Amino acid sequence: MANWWRRVFRQNLGVKLVSVLLAVGLWLAVANAPPAEIEMRVPIEFRNLPPNLEIDSASFTEAQVRLRGPERVLDRMTPADVKAEVDLSNMQPGERTFDLTPRHVHVPDEVEVEQIIPGQFHLSFDIRDQRTVEVHPRVTGNFASGLRVAKIVADPPNVVVMGPRRRLQALDAASTDPVDASGALTSSTFLTEVYVPDPLIQVVHPRPIRVTVIMERAGEEKKTK
Repeated sequence: MANWWRRVFRQNLGVKLVSVLLAVGLWLAVANAPPAEIEMRVPIEFRNLPPNLEIDSASFTEAQVRLRGPERVLDRMTPADVKAEVDLSNMQPGERTFDLTPRHVHVPDEVEVEQIIPGQFHLSFDIRDQRTVEVHPRVTGNFASGLRVAKIVADPPNVVVMGPRRRLQALDAASTDPVDASGALTSSTFLTEVYVPDPLIQVVHPRPIRVTVIMERAGEEKKTK
């Protein structure tokens, strides 16, 4: 058995030594390679916002992050590997400036955060509230000669919206996607969606809106009188 091991070890000894030296050299080259740098755009994630508050405005929602580390690690990284998190616990209504530092950015091992842009960002907070607003349908179309729109009915006629109190107070109504009523002769009903133009206000329990367009002959109202 000992002779067999000696034969195996001595066979192609030079090739084996060269292979070992190459492997060690490659490891040393990788281990001593200068670090590389990359830049990524990552979203800023807001954590622990009190349930009675809403973010009323945001100057930034993402950050440009410059990272430094081994090239073999950086080459495998994706934006999903980097997280910028800000804790909003104990916030109160009003304005607040936040610092964005490396401790807010979570990265893989062996990677360091070199720079974050912006280094600061500003948020304002308002009380979360709800209110009911009317639905104003938008109707377009080319109608037959002598016909005009007499009445437009939305079902449901109102929706509940939620968002920062100040923005809700400035909201007059919700709208719908445009309804093309071309060709309507008497009464036609269409299904459409409701929306609010303010991105910080959302419709509570959104559902399709039935818009009924009722037509009449031009001058019909005058004849009735």
